[in-house]
Amino acid sequence: MELITKKWLPELVYMLKCLSGVSICYILYIRFPAYPFFWAIVSVVLAFSPDNSNRQAYDRMKANLLGCAVGMGLYFLHLPSLLALCLGVFLVIFIGTALKIPTALRPALAALVIVTIREKTGGQWFLPIERVICVVIGCVVALLLSLLFNLLSPKRQVQGPTVIPVDEDQQPDKKSEMN
Repeated sequence: MELITKKWLPELVYMLKCLSGVSICYILYIRFPAYPFFWAIVSVVLAFSPDNSNRQAYDRMKANLLGCAVGMGLYFLHLPSLLALCLGVFLVIFIGTALKIPTALRPALAALVIVTIREKTGGQWFLPIERVICVVIGCVVALLLSLLFNLLSPKRQVQGPTVIPVDEDQQPDKKSEMN
């Protein structure tokens, strides 16, 4: 039983977080039909990770904000769509790597695409802003649910440090260290 619990508990927690996040964002989508909350649904499922790490949740939130910021900047430059997307992909990967969040680049790239894509039926200036708001709401829902689930999860016992014996012949000579 313990083996089954250890193997399936993380997947069950991940599934419950995804279902909770999708439900919350779907309620927003239904309650506020004038706003594109379907992007919040996409954002919330991309922001979760199966490892239940708070650090990963924060990194994915930062990555989504990065993708939104790059997308907003490019949206208002009125570049051809393919050029804007390619430049955005380059910038998100470059900046995300520089910020040391390479494991969270996938949601950042998704946020970039969500914000940057132009629909043929109009070029209202507020569309990318609405998309950014919805992506950020999805990220915030994912972050809060991750923190809540991690707070409610049973604490793992931390083991003490492991002492590894070292062969004294492999130790550097203390006389040579002083010189």
